[in-house]
Amino acid sequence: MHLLIPAAGLGKRMGGPGNKLLLNLLDKPILAWTLQAASAAKEISWIGIIGQDYDFPYFQEIIATANLEKPVILIQGGKTRQESVYNGLQALPPDAKHVLIHDGARCLATSDLFHRCAIALLDCPGLIAAIPVKDTIKIVDANQIIQDTPLRSNLWAAQTPQGFEVKLLKESHEKGYQLGWEVTDDAALFEKCDLPVKVVLGEETNLKLTTPVDLAIAEYILRQRVEKNNHL
Repeated sequence: MHLLIPAAGLGKRMGGPGNKLLLNLLDKPILAWTLQAASAAKEISWIGIIGQDYDFPYFQEIIATANLEKPVILIQGGKTRQESVYNGLQALPPDAKHVLIHDGARCLATSDLFHRCAIALLDCPGLIAAIPVKDTIKIVDANQIIQDTPLRSNLWAAQTPQGFEVKLLKESHEKGYQLGWEVTDDAALFEKCDLPVKVVLGEETNLKLTTPVDLAIAEYILRQRVEKNNHL
């Protein structure tokens, strides 16, 4: 199983001067935690990190100190996440049939989640990790007036990993480029192409680190995990 990690953004809402994946979390860069969990999933045999070239020296240092047993390559990213994933797909080995795509900022995903997504992908063309929405969701207009309240039982919050057959995802990206589609995740391209996307139950702790508050929550979760492992 091949894995692509989009890591080309700046993370402006985090408030830092550069790539948020280089920020430290319990004495390790955020990206290191992501790589550690992905590498621990035995199904994953190849990892590609999609970033900007000015971050590559930092990525290389993280890779070197992580002592990963699986090959990791660096891929030049684009101006958007969509462009970056497109570039990543072109860099996959010719024999790649399935690919998982996981946001570098979701550093709390466990190796078990990678494992479950990898196994499920063998029996479907596309999938996403997701969890049921707990809050009541309101649809509002430009004036912040509520227009509708959708049934919560039908709502799931999308996470990553997301996984796809490589051939179908490449075709979806090509069609999206030709028609000018702008989407926030790869599953949306599949949906626009009328391709089925299965939901695999994600993890409540699989947060996307976007703000300093998220960073504090992630530190608490990781401390709990580290303490638990030390007592085993």
